[in-house]
Amino acid sequence: MNLHFDTPLMESRALSVPGEQSIWLKLDALQPCGSFKIRGIGHACAVHQSRGAHRFVSSSGGNAGLAVAYAGRRLGIPVVVVVPETTTARAKELLGLEGAEVVVHGSSWQEANQYAQTLLGATDAFVHPFDDPLLWHGHASMIDEVAEAGLKPDAVVLSVGGGGLLCGVVEGLQRNHWRDVPVLAVETEGAASFHAAVEAGRTVELPRIASVATSLGAKRVCEQALHCAHAHPVRSLVVSDRSALAACERFLADHRILVEPACGAALSVAYDRHPALSEYKKVLVIVCGGATATIDQIRAWAEQPDCR
Repeated sequence: MNLHFDTPLMESRALSVPGEQSIWLKLDALQPCGSFKIRGIGHACAVHQSRGAHRFVSSSGGNAGLAVAYAGRRLGIPVVVVVPETTTARAKELLGLEGAEVVVHGSSWQEANQYAQTLLGATDAFVHPFDDPLLWHGHASMIDEVAEAGLKPDAVVLSVGGGGLLCGVVEGLQRNHWRDVPVLAVETEGAASFHAAVEAGRTVELPRIASVATSLGAKRVCEQALHCAHAHPVRSLVVSDRSALAACERFLADHRILVEPACGAALSVAYDRHPALSEYKKVLVIVCGGATATIDQIRAWAEQPDCR
């Protein structure tokens, strides 16, 4: 069974009219646990269950962990999520509501992830937040839905963290024979591991994450993301935290949906009428969502003196 929903596809007049373009939104922020993550993670968890897994183990202080917890509850399988010490109380509360066992370990996702590996038993399945072909296959379903709706965009705009969404969208574009549709891959300054990889020609590890868009906070993007940039037309864009936060506020006012700064990064390209959009008339923005940020937190980040 599918653990995700088909999500609405709608044209945004608020985004389309100012630039005299047609800006379409794939509203995966409306998924049951608040983000696109359930597409790939739900698929992966169902596959692991069919292979005999008795418990799911994951490492994520955010949306991936929530998706694993949701999938485990729906499938009747216990879930352990290892989160770093930086995880917000709100995120831990949401994980608890889904019935997951929450283990706090380490100061970063990398440390939490390493510890999660030590918990794996013979009948456990590890569910990675972004680097797994099962996830990419599931995420690709959003492009299948766009194709079934009869909309072929001139370009797709999405946010990049670890690269799972990018890999899934490229897989979806290619299996729908849309190899000519470019992807604009957006990150925030201070969390741009994909941009660094494109510039270097290989994946590189950032020394630290210096962005409020913590859902984009993978120090190293997955290898498949860089492969996608070679196999498909992908352009890397980097925006400021301030632009991402402003886009969250504007999107809430325009569409009554609250998203995280990680999602705001992609939306900011449309709101700020980024020059990269100028050559396209019909643009699809993946509204990837995010469930752990509150509007008060977004406004507090924007008021910080070091917000760039």
